[in-house]
Amino acid sequence: MQVDILAIGVHPDDVELSCSGTLLKHIAFGKSVGLLDLTLGEMGTRGNAELRTQEAMKATKIIGAAFRKQLHFEDCFFENNKTHLIEIIKVIREHKPQLVLCNAISDRHPDHGRAAKLVVDACFYSGLVKIDTKQPAWRPKAVYHYIQDNYIHPHFVVDVTAFADKKREAIMAYSSQFYNPDSKEPATPISSPEFLEALYSKMSIWGRTIGVRYAEGFTTARYPGVENLFDLI
Repeated sequence: MQVDILAIGVHPDDVELSCSGTLLKHIAFGKSVGLLDLTLGEMGTRGNAELRTQEAMKATKIIGAAFRKQLHFEDCFFENNKTHLIEIIKVIREHKPQLVLCNAISDRHPDHGRAAKLVVDACFYSGLVKIDTKQPAWRPKAVYHYIQDNYIHPHFVVDVTAFADKKREAIMAYSSQFYNPDSKEPATPISSPEFLEALYSKMSIWGRTIGVRYAEGFTTARYPGVENLFDLI
């Protein structure tokens, strides 16, 4: 099936943490959304690959995405090479998204920036007819990077105030990863109660810049084009 937006994360929960408010908003607009995890997050300190997948599918239902696929790249050790590019290209050509959202261009976790470059390259190469995957070539119209742990000055922000609670519900579908006072798992930087406070504080800072309560930030390597200046208000 064709989707309007393909949101890609190197780990399950990257999308939920960083751009699920934007996805929820566009689904409410009537747009279709697909999700793609490059790895199963198997190197994460808490939980395991099987549990993370169960949590990811639960979050997918909360968001209302049309599908979620997982490519099973090796967490922490995947490379930007032909094998990995081809697998992403196949998904892009199958679902023909107009927009692709993907990992931050640079972040605390080395996988995030590496995945960002891998996805950007795959989106470009997907439009080259001589790369043969037995599918028609397809190039998304734009690739936008959501912002993750490190603060990056956004190029644009999206008002997600109306979807902030639903976003939190999608995040908390990953019960093995985030704050749970009953958990016996080791503590991590994202399992403290302060982590979500910091996340929503960042969203509130971006929201304040446009006069709303919460917003999500994005960067882009290419200037966005607009038809009407009033679209920017």
